[in-house]
Amino acid sequence: MAKSHLEALVAMMSQSQNGLPRSEYLRLRNAYLPNGPKIIFVLESPPKSGLYFYNSDGRVSEPLFSAMMKDVLEIEPRTKHEGLIAFAANGFLLIDATYTPVNHSHLSERARDALILADLPVLIEELQKYAAPETKVILVKANICRQLERPLTDRGFAVLNHGTIIPFPSNGQQGKFRESVRRVLGLTLTQ
Repeated sequence: MAKSHLEALVAMMSQSQNGLPRSEYLRLRNAYLPNGPKIIFVLESPPKSGLYFYNSDGRVSEPLFSAMMKDVLEIEPRTKHEGLIAFAANGFLLIDATYTPVNHSHLSERARDALILADLPVLIEELQKYAAPETKVILVKANICRQLERPLTDRGFAVLNHGTIIPFPSNGQQGKFRESVRRVLGLTLTQ
């Protein structure tokens, strides 16, 4: 029996990815689960670089972590552990659409999207596990905003984007991230 195109992509990813097993990402995240998340941020995937948001051994200068601290919480923690505790204490949770790092240069945008959509049932299950009826969802990264807003809204999740694309906060997109995420959150922009 021939493998489907998606199965071949997943096999290629498992052979070439530098990421951790999904269970390890979840173990790191579970150390910082909020009691009753108020807002769940959905991003693409852990990066192949290993700079995982919930890895408390990382640096506070990591692009996503730094942006969440400065632009969402408006704090400057000394350590990632300190920042992650504050993130959870404010009712924030970050979930990846897939736990297979998809930011490989050898993957086309179409292949990335296919891997993300293949994990949509797992994402929905995770969101159902953590989201109460009043929990809001914010999508971050252009492809995640485009691909997932409709399916998640159709399943009853309160997605706050309403068509707003929130870019990933790196490669010159930090200002757009700040403006977009604060607008979606209804926060006043400060200097």
